[in-house]
Amino acid sequence: MKSYDIVIVGGGPAGLAAAVSAKENGIDSILVLERDKELGGILNQCIHNGFGLHTFKEELTGPEYAGRFIEKTEALGIECMLHTMVMDISKDKVVTAMNSEEGLFEIQAKAIILAMGCRERPRGALNIPGYRPAGIFTAGTAQRLVNMEGYLPGREVVILGSGDIGLIMARRMTLEGAKVKVVAELMPYSGGLKRNIVQCLDDYGIPLKLSHTVVDIDGKDRLKGVTLAQVDDRGKPVGGTEEYIPCDTLLLSVGLIPENELSRGLDLEMECMTNGPVVNESLETSMEGVFACGNVLHVHDLVDFVSKEAAMAGKSAVRYIKGETINAKEHRIDLIPEEGVRYTVPKYIRPENMDDVLTVRFRVGAVVKNCFISTYFDDKCVMKRKRPIVAPGEMEEVKILKSKLAEYPDTKKITIKIEKE
Repeated sequence: MKSYDIVIVGGGPAGLAAAVSAKENGIDSILVLERDKELGGILNQCIHNGFGLHTFKEELTGPEYAGRFIEKTEALGIECMLHTMVMDISKDKVVTAMNSEEGLFEIQAKAIILAMGCRERPRGALNIPGYRPAGIFTAGTAQRLVNMEGYLPGREVVILGSGDIGLIMARRMTLEGAKVKVVAELMPYSGGLKRNIVQCLDDYGIPLKLSHTVVDIDGKDRLKGVTLAQVDDRGKPVGGTEEYIPCDTLLLSVGLIPENELSRGLDLEMECMTNGPVVNESLETSMEGVFACGNVLHVHDLVDFVSKEAAMAGKSAVRYIKGETINAKEHRIDLIPEEGVRYTVPKYIRPENMDDVLTVRFRVGAVVKNCFISTYFDDKCVMKRKRPIVAPGEMEEVKILKSKLAEYPDTKKITIKIEKE
């Protein structure tokens, strides 16, 4: 059985950034396992620009952004195994994987970083009535067909869901000559970034119908059309608002699910709001020496934040292997999301292991205008940041200073909430 200090599951943006960070922090024995035929993950099919503004201070396409990290990985001599599927991880950190060359094999790791990314929610999760005709795709599948395989899925398109991938595919299909008739969104707000609504819908005159969903699918062999209806505040269709739209293609952009089968196999403590593992300030899961980062932890809006988070996971794994982590379970401060904040990553912190500045990321549950993001140490408000608007489609963050926390040594909990003016 081969042994490595750090085994990273996933060779996408999170896995590569974690590997580079671990190497730069002094660990040489690193292995990246990737099930695809190439590194880069989902970025390889994201040929639009907008990546890298935070990390590289320039605007890159997805493949260019991935290429920067692939070049770093190769330059640092980090070992990667492609076409390799991880089947299981045991409690004593034995990774069972398989590929066509070596068959089934095992690897012993001192630390493991989970960076498997996320997958799209399929039609089966939506309970839309109708047959199963050709012409219904998830937005990510359509993106791969257009950008990597060179196929156009259809000519007349309806998109359900206004997540970033759905918005970007509305523009992409338009540029390829298809007619995007409408983007329908169940919620009363868009799930994507504001800039994508402007650049992908407004600039091309594509209508966005909020509080609408698909209630029927017409067609047996090939999709002929869909019926849209308005929904009430409980998400239930309102009778009499049905509208039939002829189309040959329906793209689904109805949410992303962290790819956590391996995490559940390890019996890690999971966060129900994110469908990802619960982690501490070091991005360490409930199992000692197993770390998680990127979209497997919680779905990010920008890949730059994925890379930053993954770099921290790589650094934390190195500290764990070198024995620099203090396992101070008795001094644990829980982070409590309240009043509009859905969750926080991390879920709790051990001050002894914090960096000088800890970034806490979270999403809100609804659109709120003219508000404050407030941070409380127990009942004491220590930070208040004015925000003109917060929305579920855009991730928010709070920075907690170790020096500030030291001023309140008896703190038992940190509460983050949205407060109106």
